[in-house]
Amino acid sequence: MKLLHLDSSILGDGSVSREISAAVVAHLHTADPALDMVYRDLGADPLPHVTMAELATAEAQAVVGEFLGADIVVIGAPMYNFGIPTQLKSWFDHILVAGLTFRYGAEGAEGLAGAKRVIVAHARGGLYGEDSASAVAEHAESHLRSMLGFMGIEPEFVVAEGVALGPERRAAALQAALARTEALA
Repeated sequence: MKLLHLDSSILGDGSVSREISAAVVAHLHTADPALDMVYRDLGADPLPHVTMAELATAEAQAVVGEFLGADIVVIGAPMYNFGIPTQLKSWFDHILVAGLTFRYGAEGAEGLAGAKRVIVAHARGGLYGEDSASAVAEHAESHLRSMLGFMGIEPEFVVAEGVALGPERRAAALQAALARTEALA
């Protein structure tokens, strides 16, 4: 089994999404020590934004091949300005490829990557859950669900919310998210 681990936060060691994604990967590796793991740090080493010239490069082909070759994908995804980091969006632009990860047919779009498991370690500074007053401004989790769903993937989310609302809230949100990683089968 192959596991692809992505982080997209620019915060380095101060990143909650990185801490959660590392815990998810550690849990999965403990459950299956034979996992073949690949790590890509999109915050430290971002992919170029897609242009016509970038579509057919060896790097672009390697990125989609890396994704398609993975059985499990763990994505560290913070919320920045109500959405996902530009580095993560660029990665998705590289892997959302007609004929490889989706195709159009008579019934519309059909996902071609549904056989893989995707776990998203998601951190939000404020409160954007379904029952919050700011839920209408949540465009990160919904965007990730849409892009992954377009490829036929139903992702699992481990969310830490309210991490910018003070040290106590941050610690509680992180602790709750880390506890949820233990429940991953």
